[in-house]
Amino acid sequence: MWNAVEIDAWVAGRKGSLEEARATVTGIIGRVRKDGDTALRELSRHVKLTEIAVSDEEREAAYDEVDPKIVESLIEAEARIERFHELQRPRDLWLQEMEPGIVLGIKTTPLNRVGLYIPGGRAAYPSSALMCAVPARVAGVKEICACSPPPISPMTLVALDIAGVTEIYRSGGAQAIAAMALGTESVKPVQKIVGPGNVYVTLAKMMLRENVEIDFPAGPSEIGIIADETADPAFVAADVLAQAEHDPNAACILITTDITLPAKVGREIEIQMEKAPRKEIIEQAMKNSGYAVVADLDAAIAASDVVAPEHLSIQVADPLAVVTRVKNAGAIFVGRYSAVACGDYAVGTNHVLPTAGYSKMYSGLDVQHFCKTASVEMIDRNGLETIGDIVETIATAEGLHAHANSVRVRRSSKGKK
Repeated sequence: MWNAVEIDAWVAGRKGSLEEARATVTGIIGRVRKDGDTALRELSRHVKLTEIAVSDEEREAAYDEVDPKIVESLIEAEARIERFHELQRPRDLWLQEMEPGIVLGIKTTPLNRVGLYIPGGRAAYPSSALMCAVPARVAGVKEICACSPPPISPMTLVALDIAGVTEIYRSGGAQAIAAMALGTESVKPVQKIVGPGNVYVTLAKMMLRENVEIDFPAGPSEIGIIADETADPAFVAADVLAQAEHDPNAACILITTDITLPAKVGREIEIQMEKAPRKEIIEQAMKNSGYAVVADLDAAIAASDVVAPEHLSIQVADPLAVVTRVKNAGAIFVGRYSAVACGDYAVGTNHVLPTAGYSKMYSGLDVQHFCKTASVEMIDRNGLETIGDIVETIATAEGLHAHANSVRVRRSSKGKK
């Protein structure tokens, strides 16, 4: 169950699981494109759908079904997430005089309508509802719609309400992604879809990018752990199990310089797993998991950057010396007490992160994902004189004479500055 793995083969296995789902996802997208709401109802596996949209009355009723302590915790978590994401809010407009007569800047505009995918099925994920919705609201998005597999947990409904989501729909899987991307009778198309999901959800997001922007491939969950002889095997095992319980396709990898640590962690995994309520899921995920023993921390860092894990936990004697050198990770947890679960719920950072090695090119979800920018150029007559010869020379060299002339006529005019 807990075996040595070869890094490159492990990474290749994570990519391969997406391709295995392509034929199924292609069929689902085609059905939603053709049949809209009818396809959403027919593809609903566990619940016979009548109403796809969740009413305001259902939102309010959900609060009565959730323990007040849980509601309070969700409110506190939302506040922490908002506090961190407020730090990321860009200025609506900034301008800088680069030289006399030339002022340049950036105008930032929030997207108008976005879609959130909130996982469900095996477990309720109100935390993902907060993680997806809060940065969208902080960015200033006016229309935030969410899809989640039915029956939607009252906890998830409460979290979506707390976070300010404007529309909620009962739909999960690849069909929910297709509905938000293409539109149906009930669901108006969005500009961008964010949120984690299984391989079908992730692949649907990737396949529909001609119709809608996405955040990044996000799911199933994974963790990479860099550890040395100072690491506590119980802590390492606990972090492995925490990610493994998400999904049978979740994956965990320990990269260590200590040849004795894997066996110790393996024993701890067996001990802790015996008490785990989601043991069956963990056992499946452990088939995707393992460890690699490397010569030193240089090799550990290099191996971790090849893996490019969603979550990276650094449990070594001097963790800051490692974190400054790591290049590829969705989120980095520094030191033995920085449990990944803290980032999942309440520390304030976002837990929607790129998986399957995509942290080599994508960043985790943040406020910027819900904004677009435009450059701003303000040039007066003096500024035009400063750069006029350059523009005319290059435009003429490219054979774009009208470009050159658009500058020339301004420079030769006798109008106002």
